[in-house]
Formats: sequence, C-alpha cells, structure tokens
Amino acid sequence: MSETSAPALGGRRALPRNASNAAEDDLPTVELQGLTPRGFNLQDYLNVTNVHLFKERWDTNKVDHHTDKYENNHLIVRRGQSFFIQIDFNRPYDPRRDFFRVEYVIGRYPQENKGTYIPVPVVSQLQKGKWGAKVVMREDRSVRLSIQSSPECIVGKFRMYVAVWTPYGILRTSRNPETDTYILFNPWCEEDAVYLDDDKEREEYVLNDIGVIFYGDFNDIKTRSWSYGQFEDGILDACLYVMDRAEMDLSGRGNPIKVSRVGSAMVNAKDDEGVLVGSWDNIYAYGVPPSAWTGSVDILLEYQSTKNPVRYGQCWVFAGVFNTFLRCLGIPARVVTNYFSAHDNDANLQMDIFLEEDGNVNSKLTKDSVWNYHCWNEAWMKRSDLPVGFGGWQVVDSTPQENSDGMYRCGPASVQAIKHGHICFQFDAPFVFAEVNSDLIYITVKKDGTHVVENVDTTHIGKLIVTKEVGGDGIRDITDTYKFQEGQEEERLALETALMYGAKKSLNTEGIVKPRSDVDMDFEVEKAVLGRDFKLTITFQNNSPNRYTLSAYLSGNIVFYTGVSKTEFKKETFEVTLEPMSFKKQEVLIRAGEYMSQLLEQGFLHFFVTARVSETRDILAKQKSTVLAIPKLIIKVRGTRMVGSDMVVTVEFTNPLKETLRNVWIYLDGPGVTKPMRKMFREIRPNSTVQWEEVCRPWVSGPRKLIASMTSDSLRHVYGELELQIQRRPSV
Repeated sequence: MSETSAPALGGRRALPRNASNAAEDDLPTVELQGLTPRGFNLQDYLNVTNVHLFKERWDTNKVDHHTDKYENNHLIVRRGQSFFIQIDFNRPYDPRRDFFRVEYVIGRYPQENKGTYIPVPVVSQLQKGKWGAKVVMREDRSVRLSIQSSPECIVGKFRMYVAVWTPYGILRTSRNPETDTYILFNPWCEEDAVYLDDDKEREEYVLNDIGVIFYGDFNDIKTRSWSYGQFEDGILDACLYVMDRAEMDLSGRGNPIKVSRVGSAMVNAKDDEGVLVGSWDNIYAYGVPPSAWTGSVDILLEYQSTKNPVRYGQCWVFAGVFNTFLRCLGIPARVVTNYFSAHDNDANLQMDIFLEEDGNVNSKLTKDSVWNYHCWNEAWMKRSDLPVGFGGWQVVDSTPQENSDGMYRCGPASVQAIKHGHICFQFDAPFVFAEVNSDLIYITVKKDGTHVVENVDTTHIGKLIVTKEVGGDGIRDITDTYKFQEGQEEERLALETALMYGAKKSLNTEGIVKPRSDVDMDFEVEKAVLGRDFKLTITFQNNSPNRYTLSAYLSGNIVFYTGVSKTEFKKETFEVTLEPMSFKKQEVLIRAGEYMSQLLEQGFLHFFVTARVSETRDILAKQKSTVLAIPKLIIKVRGTRMVGSDMVVTVEFTNPLKETLRNVWIYLDGPGVTKPMRKMFREIRPNSTVQWEEVCRPWVSGPRKLIASMTSDSLRHVYGELELQIQRRPSV
C-alpha cells in the first residue's frame, strides 16, 4: 500500500475541516484558463499598486465601528456595517472595460458556500444584509469603495485580496498581512443576532474594559474591580486562538449561540486543555492563587504564548476571563453573582441537609452544597433556535461544575425561559433553574433508618442575584429577571411548568413536614475582623405557656466559598431553660486563635446551630456564614494624570496580623494606564509597612482605574483600587 501525505477524509468530504483561523493557504496570484495567445501581457490589464484600509485609530472606519480602542494596527470592523477602502491602480479605472472585485478569505480551505471565501462584487447600490462594494469616489488612478459585510458573516481575521478580470482569467494581488481585516459581531446593527438597542448598555456591556465583580456573603456583599482589558494588545488574537484551540469549525463562528457555548467550555481546562485550571483546595503550587489575579489580560496572553492552561481560577476568575472573550468579539456580556447558589448534582430542586438525632450534621449523607455565592456570565443575543420571546440575556457559565453534552460547560440558557420554568429549551436550563430555585430541606435521620423532614426553607437559595449597574460601579439587583417573588401565583405556575418539563422535586423521605415548634431560635454573628475575637449571639424564644429545656449545639467551620467545609474549628454544647412566654440570649466568644491557623483565602466562617427541645423532641436548626473583614492595599499617585505623561504609582500595605507574612506577591493592573505587573516581598513583619513604586505613562484618556491585589502564604484576597481621571494630551 503506497503512503500518501493527503489527509484521510473517509470519502465523506471533499476538503478537510476548516477549524483554524491561524492556518492559511495563499490564493494563486494568477488563475488563467486555457492557453493564452502569443503577445498576451499582464501589464496591459488593470494592476493593483496599493491598497489603503484607513485603519488608524482616528480614521472613520475604526471610529464609526467602535473599534478605535483596540490596540491593534490592523483594520477592525463590525459586520453588517459599511467601511471604506481605497485601491490604487497602474492606470485610471474604466468601469466599462475594467472588472475587479475584493475577496475575503479565512482559514486554510476556503469555500464560498461555507462563508470562508467571500467574493465581494462591485455593485451600483449596497443592499442591507448582503456583501457588496460600491464605488464612492474615482480620482486619477484611485478608486474608493464602500464595502458592506453580511450581518451573519463569520467573526475572525480575514485575508484580503483584490482580483482583476481579464479575458483569459484572474489576476490577484499577493498575500499582504498588512491588509488583514478583523470582522467582529455588531451590537449596533439591527440585523446582527447580538443587536442591543440601548446606547448606554452597549457602552457598558461591549466597550467598558473595567468591571466590578460582587462576592462575599448575602449579608456582607463585597466588591472587587476586574480589568477585562478586551482592547489590550494581543487580546483579540488570543480570543481567536481560544476558538482555534477548540477546533471550532470556522463556518460556525458567526453564530453567537455556538461561539458562547464553545467559550464556556474553553475558558476552563477541565477536559479540553482550555484557558484556566480550576482549584478549590487552597493549594496553589506552581501557579497563581485565584485571588491574586487583577484581570484577564495576563491569563489570556499566557495561555496563547505557552499553549498550556493557566493555573489557577475560581468562579469569579472564570467569569472575568469569559467576559473579556465575549466583549472582545463584540457580544454584549456581563458578570452576574448569585448569592446562596445551589450546586444540585441531580437538579432535583432540593438541597438535602441530613441531621443526626442529636442535631449534628451528617456529613456522609449530605452531598449537595450551597455556594455562598457563584459568578457566571450573561450574554445578549437572539435565540433563533427557540420560540419567539426567549432571546435577550442568556446564562453562560464557564466554571466547570457539571458535564453538558460530554464537556464541562453551561449555556447559553435563556434567562426568560428560566424565570417562566421553560427548562425544556436548550442549553442546560434545568441546572440553572435549580441554582436559583432549589429548596433547603433539613432531614433528621432516625436510628431505625427512617427520615423525618424537620424544616423546609423555600427562600434561602437564589436569595439575591446582582450585576454591576450601567454607567457606574454600584450594584443592580436582577433577581426578578430570574424568578418571581416567593408566594406569587406566577411563581407557583413557573414551578409547575418546570416540573412538567422534567424537573424533579420528590421528597425522598418517609415523614411529612412537622408542625411549627413552640420555640423559635435565631442567631447573629458580630461584624468580624481578620485576626480579632468576635461574638456570636443565639436567641431562644418561647411562645407557649409551657416551660422547656433545650440541648443546643454550635459548630463553627472554616469553609470554601462553595459551601464545602474544610475543618471544624469551634464546637460547643450547652443547656438552656426557657420559662413560659420568655426569651433567652446565649453569647459565644469566637477567639482569633481558634480560626486563624486554618483560615482559607476568602475568610469564610460558617456556623451551624441546632437545638433539641427535650419535652417535645422538636429539632431547631439554623445556619449562617460570615466573611472576615480583610485589610486593604492603598494606592497613591503622584504627577500629572495625562496621556503620555509619567506619573508615579505607589502601592502600600501594612500587616495588621500578629504573624509575619511570607512569600508576598503584590500585583498591579490598570487598562490604558499600565500593563499588568507584579513584585515580590520575602516577608512583611507584624505591623510593618511595605511600599512599591512604579512609573506609569497612561495611553487612554477618561475615567480609568488602578487595581492591586496581594497574596502570601497565610493571607490572601487583599485588594485595593484607585479611580483616576486621565486628561487628553493638549493638541499643539
């Protein structure tokens, strides 16, 4: 059998898959048909001497297409909208006898029917929705064209050629990287699937390169700025590389549904060597702790340059990088935080917490976890694959939680479909519905093996869903876009619809929900500061004329923000006697020495209080989390805050702890002001201060931010930021 270098296509395709934007084959410069007569001279026909793309930042093309912020010397345009080019010929162009066209090619095996080879004819009038080139100016040997692309065009980097017709075939310009043209999604074009009709929202969800991500606890919401940096040098190519790495067919790259689904799989490295390795075990050897990242730029550039997944990420890092990917390509996107997010493995709409008869949590049976918060993304697009009314914001989640169609990815799932319980619509709507709608169920496991439901909390999960407000750094509550208010008729109808479409909500218990106890219990955790003692106060209320005795149990745990417990650091039992119609408070002191040695990077402490009423055998249970207040980095600036002018940035940190911090890294970032950088300090002694100075020269005017983070062996999640107003450089 003879060997051949030709690809084995199995007889099913004429050409191999076209799945790489970077791969290319040059088109021939001469395509002659048949024999040419003696005396035939190419110079007798129209020849291209130069092509001008008007690709400077101040040129009309980039300004009109809202691509003037990209740090990229090539022409970048948005699909479905006209742009200008100029072609210089060797002689004046005569439309009666000269025929030419512009060609755009992407990938290695261009085909017109796949949209990877696009011949653009010269027409007398441009038509909406179609490729075309119209001559708008003829001057001496130059022709200026207005070129309009299709609003369904593939998104990526195209090679451009000019082809001239002769009686004997085609003469084509040589491959010239300078004329390469990027075509992006266009939220300003009504025919584009990502069209967004509000100008302020387009400014926020496409053009804003600095965001705010909310984290912490429902009762103690914290914020951190994130540098999306979608316009930074090299980021657009890095985003295209992500799709190449996924081997995504080029013909599908004009569909935002497919692009966002591929992106949700590729931003995590779980099963496809994607961008980020997730780690939730507090061990970050050979990588950067998730809390140290200040933005997406370093992550995407490292991934493209090393061709290896970057270590490490957690949900807000995945969401931040995915937001950069979507906005860079032109898909409107935002980061969303869901407080008390259910990670329900079988999407059965219930989070079962199993208790022993003495009130302790049975960790072997309790498999579901409630994340204190979880970040995902929303992307704006039409859903032509769904019935009318389910377009708009779509949930896309790149944190690797559950397998979807064989890969760790999630979405796009219509937010509108989730709200109304239409979980039959693709993709992954049942999982997202469970994240925001599950019930928290406390079940006592009896010694004889029977289960008794003690309490059902229908309001704990999906307590608050937020995103950054448009045009500011404040918080915007979007809970009502995901769910109706508890108790409303619409809420009950949405749940019934979800059940009809296959959501499971059967209680695997042998008992029924018990009637309410005569005794109420609640507790409050004092505002806690890292490294200091604080108090926890439990209140017992007797609402009956009877006297009761209670056996109470307090468990304090250090937990990951995902709700998974690392270790129990506090255990206390006590007896309480309640007189008729009375209440009693019990204070418990939590000492710093009890939690500091085991603390995880986000400073989450979780308290679980259970009590058994001796006379009635009723079980009372409550759980709450608290986030320790962590010290901040201070950023100062000296010098003129102007484009092109040097200014000195100082990052300062004082160690408030009683222990020495070792292997300290401080990170600094600020899109348009400084490239991401970092500096190491071997140690910071207790109560001592370190300073780091850098000279920065801003290149973008307007409102900007400097963002800093700090990480060490024993203290992480330390942030600081400073808002700046950078002035334009005065024109001479």
